Amino acid sequence: MTPLKIAMRAVLLCLALASLPARADVTLNLKDAEISTLIATVSEVTGKNFIVDSRVKGKVTVISSSPMSADGLYETFLAVLAVNGFAAVPAGDTIKIIPETNARWEGSSYGGDAGGLAKDEIVTKVFPVQNVSATQLVPILRPMIPQWGHLGAYQPSNILIISDRAANVRRLEQLIRQMDQVGDRDIESFKLENASAAEVVRILTALTQQDKQADPSMRQTAIIADERSNSVLIGGDRTERGKYRDIIRQLDQPVTDGGATQVVYLRYATAENLAPILEGYAQEVAKSDSKSSAGGAAPAAAPAASSGGGGRDGIRVLSDKDTNALIITAPPKAMRQIRDVIAQLDIQRSQVLVEAIIAEVSATTSNQLGVDWAVFNKERIAAAGILNPSTSQALSNAASALGNSSSSSGNTATAALSLLGLGATAAGGIINDNGTSFGLLLKALKGDGSSNILSTPTLLTMDNEEAKFSVGQEVPFLTGSFSNTGSGSSTVNPFQTIERKDVGLTLGVTPQINEGNVVKLKIDLESSSLTASADSTLQQTTNKRTLTNTVVVETGQVLVIGGLTDDKLNDSKNQVPFLGDLPLLGNLFRARAVKKDKSNLMVFIRPTILRKQSEADYYTRKKYDAVRQAQIDSAKVTQSTGRQPMLKPYDVLMSDAPPPPPVTEQQVPPPSVAGQARPQPPAPPATN
Repeated sequence: MTPLKIAMRAVLLCLALASLPARADVTLNLKDAEISTLIATVSEVTGKNFIVDSRVKGKVTVISSSPMSADGLYETFLAVLAVNGFAAVPAGDTIKIIPETNARWEGSSYGGDAGGLAKDEIVTKVFPVQNVSATQLVPILRPMIPQWGHLGAYQPSNILIISDRAANVRRLEQLIRQMDQVGDRDIESFKLENASAAEVVRILTALTQQDKQADPSMRQTAIIADERSNSVLIGGDRTERGKYRDIIRQLDQPVTDGGATQVVYLRYATAENLAPILEGYAQEVAKSDSKSSAGGAAPAAAPAASSGGGGRDGIRVLSDKDTNALIITAPPKAMRQIRDVIAQLDIQRSQVLVEAIIAEVSATTSNQLGVDWAVFNKERIAAAGILNPSTSQALSNAASALGNSSSSSGNTATAALSLLGLGATAAGGIINDNGTSFGLLLKALKGDGSSNILSTPTLLTMDNEEAKFSVGQEVPFLTGSFSNTGSGSSTVNPFQTIERKDVGLTLGVTPQINEGNVVKLKIDLESSSLTASADSTLQQTTNKRTLTNTVVVETGQVLVIGGLTDDKLNDSKNQVPFLGDLPLLGNLFRARAVKKDKSNLMVFIRPTILRKQSEADYYTRKKYDAVRQAQIDSAKVTQSTGRQPMLKPYDVLMSDAPPPPPVTEQQVPPPSVAGQARPQPPAPPATN
């Protein structure tokens, strides 16, 4: 048939349909007609408006033996579009005719119920899933969705989103309802009366592993122990739960001999300290249970447990120092309670790094100026103007040096040096053995001294553990002497009593970690040193600074805990009466001394909580590198040609550390005997 004839037939069909009354039944017969002709016909009969995509092309064939209503014609039209790969998508008052591949994002009808829509109409629907996982249904339903359709799961709300033709959406809805059923897989809780939940779970887990090895395709049964309520939780099929229920009943039987013994290896706590606490706790619990069973009446007194006998109601807790383990003998209920307490007490405690800073800065300045006169005549007159006590000492030393030999030039030099050492800068006079002797001594002295002392002791200790750090020397102090004079002139049996005391720096701290990052510190600090004005090795004078305090500080915070600022000024003036008040000439008869001392002492503290191994490694490496850098700087200053001892780089030191030995099966006690496997040694810290 030529295209001209086809077009003529389409025109005749349209004229025939146009001559029919509105909403009348229509018998549609087309053979190799253009799809655009069919769209125009349907629009004329149904009164719907269509927007046709330019890609909608092709020929269609429709054979009908009976008349159809307008609704039936529209459904037939949608079926024809579906057969040819096109879809009708409502868009307000119009309907878009587009390829199926664009139907997902061009917009489709959203209906809570697809039953009222035409079978071939594109629809998007959301299906909430109640009992199964929506994600698990996606791979099951995907083969039933055409390539252009959409199927997705939103896991947080457990829903399915399907975009497809209404007929297929209704079919998938029925399948989802059938699959979304409550299965026989559930969770049951079994509360134990006699056995330990952890021990029962260990046995049941071993059984499930054996079944899994025999049949790898079987579903895994979840078995969990709730030690707080001493219950066993089992999740699985009804058959599996029933099988384990029977096993639990057999295991949860009372012990006929009245008790059992378990060995518990501790990780962090000390067995010797924990044993008496646990035994006392278990006896109090047993005593409380006895009162409850007797209706509140007090039970008969029972002897307390001793190191050689049994405890109350057969409860006994012993400690093994060598293995840091507890040997517990108790009924099942008391055993569970003891194990619960051990789990809460045997925890790793945090450590606290305490850094103290003791900074002391002092400065001393002094000025002395004066003139001392002396006039001597053994027959007539003698006068002296010794205005400074140190001058008399200088003169005494000079006279002693000169008295050894009047003609010795060496003694004269010694006398002069002794005067200069005390600040005598000029001296002169006339010595006349038969007449009057005159002497003049000008003393001018200026002093300037300063000191800067910085001590930074560092101490690492565990929470609630006291630690002390001391560095210094033992210094002898004379405390007494005795001598017995005999009948002759010699001394018999002389002796002295000496006491040695520590002089240096001593730091003692006891940290307590509170809620958050707050640390309560009990501090005991003492810093002492020897003065430079000791007369002998047994008559030293010490400078001592002591601080005892308790403070609360945040981790990493620097806090001042003590300080002293001392400023002293001594200004003394000596003069000869009347002569010292004369203008100008009075300076020859005056002596003045000014001394100023200023010192500043401050003590700071900084605690740092170390909860992780990485934090301890960071501060260890920081201190290690600081010491090594000090060694390098010292070698540069001394320019020594010899080989000086030097710390290895931190990375090299850590790489040289041997790995921990592997734990073999023979080294680990079996849980059935010990009750708890001995902890394996921790892995070596990772090097940076």
